[in-house]
Amino acid sequence: MVGQSGLYQSIAMLLVAYFIICMTVLSVCAISTNGALDAGGAYYMISRALGPEFGGSIGIMFFLANVCGSALYVLGLVEAIVATFGVPEDGSVATSPFQVLPSGYWWSVLYATGVALLCLLVCLVGAHIYAKATFLIFLVVMFVLGTIFVSFFAVGPRAIVLPGSAFNPPANGTSPAFPTTGNFTGFKLDTLLGNLGADYTLDYTTNTMMTFATVFAVMFNGCTGIMAGSNMSGDLKNPSFSIPRGTITAVIFTFIIYNLLSILVACSCDRVLLQRDYSFLRDINIWNPFVTVGVYSSTLSAAMSNLIGASRILYALARDDLFGKVLSPAKKTSRSGNPWVSVLLSWFLVQLVLFSGKLNTIASIVTIFFLLVYAAVDLACLALEWASAPNFRPTFRYFTWHTCVLGIVGCVVMMFLINAIYASASIAFMLLLLLLIHYLSPTSSWGYISQALIFHQVRKYLLMLDVRKDHVKFWRPQVLLMVSNPRSSVGLIRFINDIKKSGLYVLGHVQLGDLDTLPSDPLQSKYDSWLSLVDHLNIKAFVNLTLADSVRHGVQHLLFISGLGGMRPNTLVLGFYDDGLPRDKLVDPSLSVGQPSDSSEGQPPLFHFSTLRGSGDGRDLGESGDGKVLGPQEYVAILADAMKMLKNVVLARHFNDFDRSRVLSAGRGTLYVDVWPVNLLRPDSCSYVDTCSLFLLQLACILNMVRAWRRATLRLFLCVEEGRSVRGSEEKLGQLLKELRIKAQVYSVPWDQQVALHWQRQGEWGNKPRPQSPGEEKEQRAEEETDDQYANSFPSNATRLSDDYLSAVNRLILDSARPAPAVRFLYLPRPPADTSRYTTYLQQLQLMTRDLGPTLLIHGVTPVITTDL
Repeated sequence: MVGQSGLYQSIAMLLVAYFIICMTVLSVCAISTNGALDAGGAYYMISRALGPEFGGSIGIMFFLANVCGSALYVLGLVEAIVATFGVPEDGSVATSPFQVLPSGYWWSVLYATGVALLCLLVCLVGAHIYAKATFLIFLVVMFVLGTIFVSFFAVGPRAIVLPGSAFNPPANGTSPAFPTTGNFTGFKLDTLLGNLGADYTLDYTTNTMMTFATVFAVMFNGCTGIMAGSNMSGDLKNPSFSIPRGTITAVIFTFIIYNLLSILVACSCDRVLLQRDYSFLRDINIWNPFVTVGVYSSTLSAAMSNLIGASRILYALARDDLFGKVLSPAKKTSRSGNPWVSVLLSWFLVQLVLFSGKLNTIASIVTIFFLLVYAAVDLACLALEWASAPNFRPTFRYFTWHTCVLGIVGCVVMMFLINAIYASASIAFMLLLLLLIHYLSPTSSWGYISQALIFHQVRKYLLMLDVRKDHVKFWRPQVLLMVSNPRSSVGLIRFINDIKKSGLYVLGHVQLGDLDTLPSDPLQSKYDSWLSLVDHLNIKAFVNLTLADSVRHGVQHLLFISGLGGMRPNTLVLGFYDDGLPRDKLVDPSLSVGQPSDSSEGQPPLFHFSTLRGSGDGRDLGESGDGKVLGPQEYVAILADAMKMLKNVVLARHFNDFDRSRVLSAGRGTLYVDVWPVNLLRPDSCSYVDTCSLFLLQLACILNMVRAWRRATLRLFLCVEEGRSVRGSEEKLGQLLKELRIKAQVYSVPWDQQVALHWQRQGEWGNKPRPQSPGEEKEQRAEEETDDQYANSFPSNATRLSDDYLSAVNRLILDSARPAPAVRFLYLPRPPADTSRYTTYLQQLQLMTRDLGPTLLIHGVTPVITTDL
């Protein structure tokens, strides 16, 4: 490194490399001191912090990195053995009497296999033998390092024969010959000055030009062992104590050793020796075999460390069942807890890698895999810190999110600096594994950091969502759909999911009861079933359940408290109140129809909902004796309550048999949505531009904007009487639709015959009902809506509507729509002010919507549409 880059750049490289390493070490220490660690080291940290997808993909890559790293160190050891004791492959005369081992590719594979078998035997015996062996190797390496440092001072200046100089003569008499000797000068200022700057030349082993990037990559490969201790997390007595202290000590120790060696080498060895002889430390040692023993010991220790680390990662992956039965054999352990099957599988893969036979083939990919793991550890720590979870309180506090970001950036830059192609391929491989695990692995119970981060961001943006800045231009439906029993409401739930237009969608349910008389909250056990229902129907909805003494009070609770900040329901949707028996349309995927729960091989059903009324199980209860939990009076009172709270109200009728997929499968030109934007109960109120009519138009337009409903054609029906300008009304409505950017077909429907059946046209002025009190007359006048041409012509009195008129309006709606639409949008009149008329009001709605198919009765109370930009 000093020979090519010079002392200045060498120290700079070490500073940059150890800066990256230190940032990652701080993250490792933080995560490892935040709770109990188990087997798997970095994989365990990442998977428990970032979730199974990210953890599993990084775990596989970390496992492969350790496998390839073990093979890399085995091959390095074999190369060192062959260089010392092997017969020269080019047939030249051996320069040492110890060069007796046969050399060649297959011989190298054989030697590497023997070394790998030695590592396997140590790892099969167990972690305690490995720990003793590595401690012994550590003592040997420390002794050799001591002799190296002593040699710089004890050995005098000498000339050293460079490798290959004896049999590399110049090609011809004019070609310059390479130097044959290099000089160990001892400590001299001239030598130091000559080694300060960079002097990049050809690498004599590969004949490639060296650069800052290539030297940095080779040097960094020797600094990637910081995870060796964390890989043994399952075998340590107190990993939260040992990993931070051991890792930090190792980093500081190696940083000091590398810098001292660089300075001593730069002061005592000339540039030629450093560039042409990479084993010069052996040649200048007080006794050459010391360095050889040190090289053998360190590489053997690194090979065993990577092998046992790979086996622990594989064991942790198998135990977490991320890949199903593929890795299940790797779970087996000995009586002492040693995962011997994982050790064998790891050794087998190491043996396969050994057939590559070349260090440079796998060195770069190993370093990149390690860097990717380091970046993932930094990302895990960063996510935990940014999530601000109260339970993330590591005892090691010498880190911030800045150190995590710097570690991530440094690792990614280093990956692409070493080899951009390998780095891109590694990231692509990681993403492929991530997607594979996401779709194939079961749900884990580790907790997902994504949920904590989402909560943190959602809370922040909800606080920024100011209801005082709402504007009609950006209005969207935010729906609270009240569901009595999901078994009969599947069609409606799916349809309202289409009409919400990226707005809030809440499924509400009221359970009758009094918490004072109950031992615990009965709703807590029901949330899982409702959330499973949301997943099963593939809708984007929240669930809100409440306990109340009546349905009316429960709906009031939900209208008051549902949502948060600027995300609160503005529209209440209810199923229609009629005498039809509900039908079960909910199919539990874990059960076959009509079969008990034991048909699913012991797995519980996804959701539990009570049976429907009228199912014959003898449990029909209700105030009306028909299984309903509310009566018509309370039902209409709920509508009145919602309007008082300035909520838009939608009543959905005939959706029990609504099949979304069947309806949408209709061909182009046969799918219609009909809109009747007029109060059909009040012929005198035929304005198309009031708030409620525009709300109908808006909802119909929103439905038509949904991708699945874009093929539908909006049909707008204009009710006209004789004597009024039909063409003028059509032009006026067409101009309004153009300004509102709504594409619809306008149909004029004469309804003189129907209006003739209205009580006003039957000369009933003299047959008025009992005299009204002044208060009732005032309320009646307040409800009147008039048209410019027919002002006050029909005083409103809904109680006078005859069944004949309502049936005629019903037939008008049925006969005017050919072919029949998929869904109808009708105007919902406001409930009467007199609560005693609620039942009559509901009966009128029933008659008007009889046999119409899926129908929405809609009453809007707030402006939702504008022609402004």
